Amino acid sequence: GLRVPHYQHILSEKPAVGWFEIISENYMVEGGRALEVLDMILEQYRVVQHGVGLYPGNAGGVSRDHLKRLKRLVRRTKTPSVSDHLCWGSVDGRMSHDLLPIPFTFEAARKTAENLRMVQDFLEVPLAMENVSSYGEFNGNEMTEWEFLAEVCELADVGILLDVNNIYVSSINNGFDPMEYVNFVPEERVAQIHIAGHSKYERFIVDTHDHPVIDPVWKLYERAIERCGPVATLLEWDGRIPSFDEVWGEAKKSETWRESALQKKKDHEAA
Repeated sequence: GLRVPHYQHILSEKPAVGWFEIISENYMVEGGRALEVLDMILEQYRVVQHGVGLYPGNAGGVSRDHLKRLKRLVRRTKTPSVSDHLCWGSVDGRMSHDLLPIPFTFEAARKTAENLRMVQDFLEVPLAMENVSSYGEFNGNEMTEWEFLAEVCELADVGILLDVNNIYVSSINNGFDPMEYVNFVPEERVAQIHIAGHSKYERFIVDTHDHPVIDPVWKLYERAIERCGPVATLLEWDGRIPSFDEVWGEAKKSETWRESALQKKKDHEAA
């Protein structure tokens, strides 16, 4: 992830990173330092956009103004795809500035998919939806979260950004088997994977992106790679950000888990 504390290191040291992910909303501006740095990064690296403000689960639809500004950035970065979160976040013009979970109902799936089809057609690039972390469940749910994710992405014909840390966080908070989630996700739709750390409290855990990845999350990642193949993977670190080298070192741990997963996949196919 491209983060402000690392700007200078990246521009001066030019680390051998394949690509950087940006938070779209941080660069949906008319000018200033953020765009100046982004343009310098684009001269050397591929940049992939990831958003936090699309809110495709909004019953009232997606903001047209947001989409117009997002598309301008898409043209600037030439991103190969755009991702955001499977959530809602505003109503009647009032913004929560949060990633709120959608009720897992067939009606909500249909409406969310309708919004996503419109968004993908408007942006003219492939779209992928990320599963969010959650801290409670709706009584009216008609399916599991993984069934809802698959239903929406199938109806909308969009990809999945599978965040295995969010799966783990939600599984602890809401009491389900995270491996069942990973085993159910339609592997052909997984376009990217996120890994991250989280914070543990007495009664729940929170997706804070300010710690190293823990072993149970790495094991979910390994299983995801075993099922989906060598999908592009990104480490998120957004709080208490350490040096670039420390973050990069944590991200490169994925290579070991990936090799293990692909070997398991090969052994299984040969059996």
